[in-house]
Amino acid sequence: MDITTNITLNNGKTMPILGLGVFQSAEQTYNAIRCALDAGYRHIDTASLYGNEEQVGKAVRDSGIPRNEIFVTTKLWNTEQRSHKQKEAFWASMQRLNIDYIDLYLLHWPVPEAFRESWSVLEELCDGKNLKSIGVSNFLKHHIDELMESARIKPAVDQVEVHPYNTKANLRQYLKEHGIACEALSPLGRDNKQLITDPAIAAIGEKYGKSVAQVILRWDVQNGIITIPKSVHAERILQNSQIFDFELSAEEMQKIEALNRNQLHEDPETFCNFF
Repeated sequence: MDITTNITLNNGKTMPILGLGVFQSAEQTYNAIRCALDAGYRHIDTASLYGNEEQVGKAVRDSGIPRNEIFVTTKLWNTEQRSHKQKEAFWASMQRLNIDYIDLYLLHWPVPEAFRESWSVLEELCDGKNLKSIGVSNFLKHHIDELMESARIKPAVDQVEVHPYNTKANLRQYLKEHGIACEALSPLGRDNKQLITDPAIAAIGEKYGKSVAQVILRWDVQNGIITIPKSVHAERILQNSQIFDFELSAEEMQKIEALNRNQLHEDPETFCNFF
């Protein structure tokens, strides 16, 4: 396993197991992506909500790396789901990104009154030319069960908040059983100082000469979880990629799993009531 390692999705497409998230990267997005691509990353995760799709597209184009070697994800926001403007939102993202196609397009949240309709639109858009794969984000088991009652295409990915304080073991097992790749958003816990300084993880890191963040990201990839740590700092972007030169033992993996607190930053059951 190394930075080029891919996960094979249920539609036969492949997706790099490590990527760069650009949530709240703002005007630093372009430089962060160029730095990540120089470091060997080949997977960039954005969303229409983030307001930086233009910078993502420009960084991909300017990199000189063949388009088919870079995996780009973006997402459909809740407002466009509720207003029945899903197709318009997709094409607006395509225009802002200004790239030939989108590798993965996600429903950003399970808007209760709209996600089934939105999924049907994504199925129409997923033509293999402009859009390669479709998936969901922040969906729990019951959301996927409901979606699959009428879906023609199974989600390729569920991007959810997963980290050692919120391991989502049951959901991960469900996704595995149904052939849906699990992707960790906020893999280091969003602004979670307790997690990033956790003494149990720090002790494991000391053994390997690695930081807490590197141990957490290694735990992700050893579990087969796609992970997209966000940073705009060149040194941190590089450090986050240096997780393939050591391997956690089964006991260490279990110790990290046991840190679970079901600690959520945003709850999929209530988030869509407000946004």
